[in-house]
Amino acid sequence: MKTEVTPKDKVFQTAARLFYQHGYRAVGVDTIAAESGIGKMTLYRHYPSKDDLIVAYLKDSNDEFWNYFEQSTKDALTPREKLLAFFQGLQEYVTTPECYGCPFLNVATEYSESDYPGHQVAIEHKQAVRARFRQLAKDAGVRKPEALADQLFLLMDGAYMAARMFGPANNPSIHVAQAAEALIDAQLR
Repeated sequence: MKTEVTPKDKVFQTAARLFYQHGYRAVGVDTIAAESGIGKMTLYRHYPSKDDLIVAYLKDSNDEFWNYFEQSTKDALTPREKLLAFFQGLQEYVTTPECYGCPFLNVATEYSESDYPGHQVAIEHKQAVRARFRQLAKDAGVRKPEALADQLFLLMDGAYMAARMFGPANNPSIHVAQAAEALIDAQLR
């Protein structure tokens, strides 16, 4: 049975696609309304401001990220293997035409004010990622779990930014899994 897409869902899906591909500031409410085929009054009924729509998109992106993280690491038996599985999956994703970088980095660069609601969601997400890397590094028994977590975090964000800058062609992220493995193994020796 086919599920009917509600006007709210249509607005959200359109905004999510446009924000991810073109950026937050570049996409106005008029464009979202026009591309979704939903009137601005209906859009504002569901999302009182563009900022509310951005925050909703980021919260959804956070859920998607963690679902992906769990799926990509579920078959890994050790913390080291979980980290490597995540970075292998990241490498595959950031080198595809579907990757336009990281929605959290994108919002933080477009809205650099730390009190901006979208920036706050981005910080919370990034802190949670660092904490997960730190816990996996600690569980793997590395010498300096904090340092490794930070290194892996920077490697991940660098891969996302390379995807945004270069797209799939000439993207240096084709080596991100190998770099993660080198960092992890250097801490295990």
